[in-house]
Amino acid sequence: MMRVMRPLLHGAVAGLAGTTALNIAGYADIACRGRPVSDTPEITVRRLAAKLRIRIPGDEKVLENRIVGLGALTGYTVGLGMGAALSCAQAAGWRPTKAPRYVLASLFALTATNAPIVLLGISDPRTWTTSDWVSDIIPHVLYAVVTIRVLDRLEATAPD
Repeated sequence: MMRVMRPLLHGAVAGLAGTTALNIAGYADIACRGRPVSDTPEITVRRLAAKLRIRIPGDEKVLENRIVGLGALTGYTVGLGMGAALSCAQAAGWRPTKAPRYVLASLFALTATNAPIVLLGISDPRTWTTSDWVSDIIPHVLYAVVTIRVLDRLEATAPD
């Protein structure tokens, strides 16, 4: 049981650290450039709920607040899940050198977060400006670096 639980727990902790780094980078970008907060998480929740025929309860204001909360929670869920997936892959023997791990984890993070918005027709990365790409790539690379560094640290200090 511990062979599965340790990678899942380590991955969740590392994913949470990475998600925190990603959020800090995103909000720092918003503060520095004065750009608006993205409404993509809320649109994703609305479209996903409609597609799955799930009714989110509440009157106008309560419903809006729930959707904002669910949008933020989906980001944390994806971040923790990706951390757990990376940790389980390492536990199963996936051990590329450092640079490929960072690149693959960054691509994994970019794909896992952008695929739903593309599949739901919310955004098309082919239409993004250079600034849009930079605003997306930098936080996801930071997510990957922090997640992998925390995973490595947890694994190095874990008892056998």
